[in-house]
Amino acid sequence: MIAHLKGILLSKSTDRIVIDNNGLGYEVFVPLSTFYTLPDEEGQDVSLHIHTHVREDAFLLFGFGTILEKKIFRLLISVSGIGPKLAINILSGIGPETLLEAIARGDVARLQSIPGVGKKTAERISLELKDKAQSVMPAGDLTPAKIASDEDREIRDDALSALVNLGYSAKAAVKAVDKALSMPCEVTLETIITEALRVLA
Repeated sequence: MIAHLKGILLSKSTDRIVIDNNGLGYEVFVPLSTFYTLPDEEGQDVSLHIHTHVREDAFLLFGFGTILEKKIFRLLISVSGIGPKLAINILSGIGPETLLEAIARGDVARLQSIPGVGKKTAERISLELKDKAQSVMPAGDLTPAKIASDEDREIRDDALSALVNLGYSAKAAVKAVDKALSMPCEVTLETIITEALRVLA
C-alpha cells in the first residue's frame, strides 16, 4: 500500500492531480483543502499523505496535505454508505477543523448543509463518529484566530474561492485572506475580499 508520495507536480485540477515519481505518473484525488496548499505552478515538488483504496476494478489514490485530513477521510469512509469519492467531496465542502467540530458537537444541520450530504447521511456521520471526532481534534485551532464561528469559516472558504475564480493562485489567495482576517475589520465576505485584494495589490 502507498502511504506517502513525493514527486513532481505534472498537472492539477480542483479534484485531482498527477505526480511524477521516478517516471511514473500517479493520479491522486484531493480535497479542496489540499488543493489550496499545492504549488502555484506545475513542475514543482509536492508531497502528500496517501490513502490507497483497492477494489476489484480499480486502484485509487487519495492525497492529503496533512495527517489530520487523512484521519478525517478515514473516519468518513468508516461510516456505512460513505465511499472515498463522497468523503473527498465532504472534505471539499467544509474545512477539516470545521467538519470535526460539527461532528463532535453532533451538529446534523451543519453536516447536512454540505453538498452531497442528505439528512440520513448526516445523522449516520454524527451517530457513528461523534466520539471518534473528539479524539482526533487538534489541541489548538489551526485556522486564523479571528475565525470564531462556522459562519466565519464559511466566509473564509467563500473568499478563497472568489479570489481563485478571479485568477489568483490558491497559495496567494490563502495568504491574502488570512492576512485580511488578522486586520481590525468586520468579518463579512465583502470586507474580507476587499482587504485581501488590497494585500494582493
